[in-house]
Amino acid sequence: MVTQGIPTSSDIYLEVNGRKVAVVQSYTAQTTKSSTTVEAFGESEPVAAIPGQSKHQLELTRIYATDEAIADGINFYDLEDFSLVICKPDRRVIYSGCQWSKIGESGTLGASVVEKVSLVAAKRLETNA
Repeated sequence: MVTQGIPTSSDIYLEVNGRKVAVVQSYTAQTTKSSTTVEAFGESEPVAAIPGQSKHQLELTRIYATDEAIADGINFYDLEDFSLVICKPDRRVIYSGCQWSKIGESGTLGASVVEKVSLVAAKRLETNA
């Protein structure tokens, strides 16, 4: 019997207006939903659960600006409404409408690296690879 593992990411990057501006070494993603329950008089348990809005929070580690983005003078602090694209062997996951909420830097002379970025995404979409 052959067991298949979880497909891993082969390419993770930030995109602005369809252009790759940075590559990302790793990420963590967490999606929460603000669902609520409906209670009825006389019932000991809720009678239904109503789905709410989803909230996508991500943390990126070691973000490297592309050479083209560096030449264009990219500034991670100015990025707004960008996308995080995660390419997996069987599909692509795209988080769009992203805004950063926290940036942490540590680096060496001449390096264009941001160590950690926390961001919030408006949407999550999966497409076939």
